[in-house]
Amino acid sequence: MQVLVVEDDDGVAGAVVEALATHGHRVERVGRAVDVWPHLRGADLVLLDLGLPDGDGMEVLRRLRRVTTTPVLVLTARDAERDVVRGLRLGADDYLVKPVRLRELLARVDAVVRRTRAAAAAPADVVEIEDLRVDLTARRATVGGSEIALTAKEFDILAALARRPGAAVSRQQLLDEVWGDAYLAVSRSLDVHLTSLRNKLGRPGLLATIRGFGYRLGRS
Repeated sequence: MQVLVVEDDDGVAGAVVEALATHGHRVERVGRAVDVWPHLRGADLVLLDLGLPDGDGMEVLRRLRRVTTTPVLVLTARDAERDVVRGLRLGADDYLVKPVRLRELLARVDAVVRRTRAAAAAPADVVEIEDLRVDLTARRATVGGSEIALTAKEFDILAALARRPGAAVSRQQLLDEVWGDAYLAVSRSLDVHLTSLRNKLGRPGLLATIRGFGYRLGRS
């Protein structure tokens, strides 16, 4: 896999590049925001630092999402909740805070790419995550081969999450898609349906809450 590492700190970049290369990946490293664009072509994954010397990494992330669907994993020292939420809102596929253990970084890289490839390969009307299978056309969901009985709203919520397997989905997105208008919908109703949906799935951790943002279907 071709990985573009955007990191201005030579020490951090050296360790990350060496770990990725040892893991079998091909790696290019740049240290400035302006150098991202000439090296983006052919990249299967971008590892993006937010503290770049010639620009804000958040703006780089925003621009990346305008021009490519290539997975982006943010690797940064910014650990404030507002930065994590903003990074996910702007389209980051994962967000890691420095200092990070290299084995964890490699596992997150593998997970992001695995989710992306699975989403691209799977039929558009069927999503499979672990032993959960969601048939979006037939409006059926099975866990471990057994069908689970869902209400219309519960299935709508599950479908909205399943269309973005492994990705963060905001509360507002869910309210907009399931109820039609996030401002008119009763937010408490979403919480009730999510609690019921979790219980019926019977898979702790599969439907995760991202504090201050929303939810993710599928483990990181």
